[in-house]
Amino acid sequence: MPKIVAVTGATGFIGNVLVQRLIQEGWTVRALTRLHRASDSESIQWIRGDLDNLTALHQLVNDVAFVIHCAATVRGSSFQEFAHTNIEGTRNILRAITGQKQLPRFLLISSLAARQPELSWYARSKYLSEMQVIEYSEQLQWTILRPTAVYGPGDKELKPLFQAMHRGLLPVIGKIHNRFGLIHVYDLVAAIQIWLASSPSVKGVFELDDGMPGGYSYQSLTVLAQQVWKRPIYCIPIPDLLIRSIAVSNLWLARLLHYSPILTPGKVNELQHGDWVCDNAPLTQALPAWQPSIRLQDVLSEVI
Repeated sequence: MPKIVAVTGATGFIGNVLVQRLIQEGWTVRALTRLHRASDSESIQWIRGDLDNLTALHQLVNDVAFVIHCAATVRGSSFQEFAHTNIEGTRNILRAITGQKQLPRFLLISSLAARQPELSWYARSKYLSEMQVIEYSEQLQWTILRPTAVYGPGDKELKPLFQAMHRGLLPVIGKIHNRFGLIHVYDLVAAIQIWLASSPSVKGVFELDDGMPGGYSYQSLTVLAQQVWKRPIYCIPIPDLLIRSIAVSNLWLARLLHYSPILTPGKVNELQHGDWVCDNAPLTQALPAWQPSIRLQDVLSEVI
């Protein structure tokens, strides 16, 4: 009988790439979905429901060997919007897992933002999501991955930034020398695949990016893009007062019109933070078979 991997967030950016790779590797995937989906392959089993539906969650994790929790809310106009999925949803799936006779190994795809929970509602919710997992330390074999900004096929968050660079302008929010990491979704998924194959189980919280020494800055990003595209690219600083005014206005408009905004005062805090660089060493020590292999300059033209 094939081992089954349960995946939440399977229709999202990271989850979709992960599911396709797992199927290619011969895994049977059981995935949670809000909408009815017909399984077009014996390799995938769709469970209709969401993170509030405890019956669906029990069906999702029943007799599986691994659970990979990718589902998350990244946009919202209040802390409760983030907490509902990122904290309460994580708590619900952990309850479903610990109700099984044979406990599966558990992997939470968190975010580097959890390193600075004071910055935003999102960052705080991801940190508290991690705390939910750690509370089950004595019962569960768990691992938490904290990727930095993820890009690649299906990405909607970083793609506009790369497209702006391609047009010759890079908006700068914060200081031009602020440092940040990036990671291609294929490298993140490769780390998950190696985690699945690891024995014994790896426990801990691990950061990961593409391994660029010292990360990137806005300035170094423009230099790299100019080398790829052979054209000038200019950094355009956005005044703090302007970006914060836009963020506050967007937040209140979102509450009025009932949509989930991406640009909020908390998001501005994240974008202005000076250090989003990872240390890959703990992860590569825990999973020696994993090393990031995709350089931004080699795929930049593919992600616009």
